[in-house]
Amino acid sequence: MTRLAAAALALAIALPVTTVPAAANGQLSIHVAPTNSQEDRAMRTGLALYQMYSDVRGGASIIQKGRNNSAGVAQDGRGNLGVVSQRGSGHNGTITQAGNDNRYGLFQFGRGTSGQIIQNGNGRTGATFQWGW
Repeated sequence: MTRLAAAALALAIALPVTTVPAAANGQLSIHVAPTNSQEDRAMRTGLALYQMYSDVRGGASIIQKGRNNSAGVAQDGRGNLGVVSQRGSGHNGTITQAGNDNRYGLFQFGRGTSGQIIQNGNGRTGATFQWGW
């Protein structure tokens, strides 16, 4: 298990999550969203640490390891952070942020996952972890 996958699992266990049943194409998604200020600070800290570890500069980053992946980040506002990290093949992922001081991480593993994230408003935080087979 990679360090990133282990960190994702630890974060998913520590915070309230919503799971989505596997789709017909073989995808499992776990969405993590803070429900109070303490959880929000923990998620922001986790995303900031990931940003430093991955040498992300600025408010958006796309990290791809594999083949035939597509990703995009669109931001309108100040102080936003959007990270799409794809490991494997055939992933499609986008993050759209409108507002200020939003944070989101979309992490895709395996093959053939699809995730489109939209954040509107100010000070929102979240993460989605997807595994495909």
